[in-house]
Amino acid sequence: MSLEQTINEDIKKAMLGKEEVALRSLRAIKAAILLAKTAEGAKDQLSAYDEIKLVQKLVKQRKDSLEIFEKQNRPDLAQKEKEEIEVLERYLPAQLSEAELRPIIAGFIEQTGASGPADMGKVMGLASKELAGKAEGKTIAALVKELLAK
Repeated sequence: MSLEQTINEDIKKAMLGKEEVALRSLRAIKAAILLAKTAEGAKDQLSAYDEIKLVQKLVKQRKDSLEIFEKQNRPDLAQKEKEEIEVLERYLPAQLSEAELRPIIAGFIEQTGASGPADMGKVMGLASKELAGKAEGKTIAALVKELLAK
């Protein structure tokens, strides 16, 4: 079952259960999928990778908004973002912890022959591709930077 089909089923359940937060979040995913499918040059079907990227983008947008709302001392709006993030993350694969990422990234550094901070682009290219959906780009970049600095 594709993400789109799962979302449609979950929207029905959220409507029946009158789950406002879930419904709002699921509709955001559905809208993003429809936009991606109707974009110029888009394919009729999205790959699983594309669907994950879409949900990750929605989570990132909400995290950015959450940060802004917290800085502006708007707990009401921050709470809405937190709730939506929680719902959206259910549709993402489990994220790797920093401890799990460290040896993987060390392997990428060895594989690319990177020797210092100047080679960060090589490692990030490989790491971003291999770890897509499994870790946040910000976390990957921080670990690559740290490991290359040694």
